Amino acid sequence: MSTGSALRVGVFVFDGAEELDVVGPYEVLAYWAQHSALHPEVVTFSADGGGVRCAKGLCLVPDHSAADVGPLHVLVYPGGRGTRPLTADTEHLEWVRGMRASTPLMTSVCTGSLVYAAAGLLAGRPATTHWSAFDELAAYDPSVLADDEARFVDDGDVVTSAGVSAGIDMALHLVSRLESVAAAREVRRGIQYDPAPPV
Repeated sequence: MSTGSALRVGVFVFDGAEELDVVGPYEVLAYWAQHSALHPEVVTFSADGGGVRCAKGLCLVPDHSAADVGPLHVLVYPGGRGTRPLTADTEHLEWVRGMRASTPLMTSVCTGSLVYAAAGLLAGRPATTHWSAFDELAAYDPSVLADDEARFVDDGDVVTSAGVSAGIDMALHLVSRLESVAAAREVRRGIQYDPAPPV
């Protein structure tokens, strides 16, 4: 994959984004960036470059605005309650379609897939979302081939993940795709991600 000399991943942030949807994939991908011989760059950006307040109150200051983030190889689009107004924002949906045209790999976490569906990116394609949002996904685009069991669905140039923590699994999968399974395993070990829920 190449739109430039450096492998660049952009995590889009917005008011009402679910915190772990953002920082889960960011942790995985940033750890990878610090340890990979590929020297990928991982950046965050918001629509206007200003700070955002996530769904549970965490405030983030992004690196860039959408206008100055530059070319990306991978877009990570989080979910959260803030996706709902964005699904009805025609200007934003046009921006998403523009990113689709210029970004080799579009990914979403949780209900970020609702925005992709509203923008027409998932028409006739397999995809997933948060367990509680499949009816919404179908309402935005009934042609989506919804997978309500997978932690993430890789359909080549579009990868969607299920709710919240599934974004970590998807990000590890991205590392294995973009570099190697061995590199992804090193990241998993480095961040000590070894799920064994206590409840």
